[in-house]
Amino acid sequence: MAKLKHMFKKTAALFGERGEEEEKKEEPSVPAGLWLKCPKCGEMVYREDVKALGYVCPKCEGYFRIKTKTRIRMVADAGSFQEWFCHMEEKNPLEYPGYEEKLEELKNKTKLEEAVTVGECTVNGIKTVLGVCDARFLMGSMGYVVGEKITQAFERAREEKLPVVLFCSSGGARMQEGIVSLMQMAKTSAAIRRHSEEGLFYLPVLTDPTTGGVTASFAMLGDVILAEPGALIGFAGPRVIAQTIGQKLPEGFQRAEFLVEKGIIDGVIKRQELKKVIYTLLKNHQPAMNYKNYGNNRLEIIKSVFQQRVQEEKNDKKHTAWERVEISRDKCRPASMEYIQQLFDEFLELHGDRAFRDDGAVIGGIGMFNGQPVTVIGHQKGKNVKENIHRNFGMASPEGYRKALRLMKQAEKFGRPVVCFVDTPGAACGIEAEERGQGEAIARNLLEMSGLKIPVVSILIGEGGSGGALGLAVANEVWMMENATYSILSPEGFASILWKDGKRAKEAAEIMKITAEDLKRLDIVEWVIPEEEEAGEENLSVIADEIRERLDKFLEMESKKSEDMLVQERYERFRKM
Repeated sequence: MAKLKHMFKKTAALFGERGEEEEKKEEPSVPAGLWLKCPKCGEMVYREDVKALGYVCPKCEGYFRIKTKTRIRMVADAGSFQEWFCHMEEKNPLEYPGYEEKLEELKNKTKLEEAVTVGECTVNGIKTVLGVCDARFLMGSMGYVVGEKITQAFERAREEKLPVVLFCSSGGARMQEGIVSLMQMAKTSAAIRRHSEEGLFYLPVLTDPTTGGVTASFAMLGDVILAEPGALIGFAGPRVIAQTIGQKLPEGFQRAEFLVEKGIIDGVIKRQELKKVIYTLLKNHQPAMNYKNYGNNRLEIIKSVFQQRVQEEKNDKKHTAWERVEISRDKCRPASMEYIQQLFDEFLELHGDRAFRDDGAVIGGIGMFNGQPVTVIGHQKGKNVKENIHRNFGMASPEGYRKALRLMKQAEKFGRPVVCFVDTPGAACGIEAEERGQGEAIARNLLEMSGLKIPVVSILIGEGGSGGALGLAVANEVWMMENATYSILSPEGFASILWKDGKRAKEAAEIMKITAEDLKRLDIVEWVIPEEEEAGEENLSVIADEIRERLDKFLEMESKKSEDMLVQERYERFRKM
């Protein structure tokens, strides 16, 4: 028996103990790092799915914080990023115990030199200075080295005439460096101002989180400010605020979407679309895109199927002044956004007055017209009750006019023409509007528009009600749809004030000279845009073709004029009235 055992010892080893080992090895196992826990919903998700979506949760669309190298890879052209300002000497001005050791530990752990990485790259071929803050390094806090890197990046960008794109992610000032950290806020802001004075573009992209001294300095000083969905953005942290005021904070407080609503940032862009949007903005803000280069930038023009027509050659259909009032107010009449979509490519809407809120009654942004970047602004009405409540029936608040002015001044900085679409019963009236300075906001627009050193054209597409309309109509030329109106106030208001009888509105409309034909005769408008039929969805493309042809000629003509000439002609236009 012993001999038999000995004979089968090897066989037993092969098919017994060792077989158990092999069996164990064949059991399914989960490789490390295969799954990730979503920071928003808490669900376990497959890493490759998350990666494929740009590190966004496939279940709840929650955003993962991403590493510097990943961010660079998602934005910069492959192999184009060259890092600047490496091996900067750290400072410990407070002689804070263990600070140097902590920095070394983080350098080894994150493979980063500091909380920000800056350098040069190309974005779809456009040479750009790119900076990325990384919250893994002391929560992206701003100390001397962070401030110095950002400052030097803007200085070098200024010297080389380059735009700057900076991804912000920070808990704020670095406590371990005390007052020296605080000074970085002023230092970086001053460098950004010098960069801006050269007419150069700066785009901060706010990611989760962006708070404290970073929010109060370089994160909020961009020509355009974008954010990723759901990013926490604020000065004081939400817990600090809640504890200080002793109140529960509203849902979504200090999130990116909240800041768009409150008019602080221009928009929220999904991570998958970010590179495309960044490229579009960089392209539109190149020095060559100045209005003076319109003739060189212009693409092949598709000629209108209609030749320019004079007033006498139009159809015989004649409306009364009151009928035109009713047509101008028709809810089916195309609104500003519909004209924008017909006339401009790659339109990117920008939001907010950077002070109080985003006014839905005024829309604005940047679009392309025959290869030329153009700033487009317009009153916007709704098509139904819900939309009209959101848009306040096209009646702009003070922040609406301030948003418009912000976009016009931005256009002036980069040499972009401005096209305004006017369609409003008048400016918003009420307690809130007066408290926030409605009169001052309109007056400021009139003052600043009169001195804009870029071509401006305003197009009356519906109602042109009083100062609310004029706040977007101080232009080099004013055009008017055949069935639009433009007046000191509504016919109902005119009749009520002068005759104490609002029912005489029809009569007032005839006396007030508010039609396009009347205003062309008075030299209030330069061109009447014909409407063979009342403007609507069916003939919008035909009308847009007419506007496109005229706008092309206008921009070509204005491109030959100096900045001083544009301002002088605008002054003389209104001086003679």
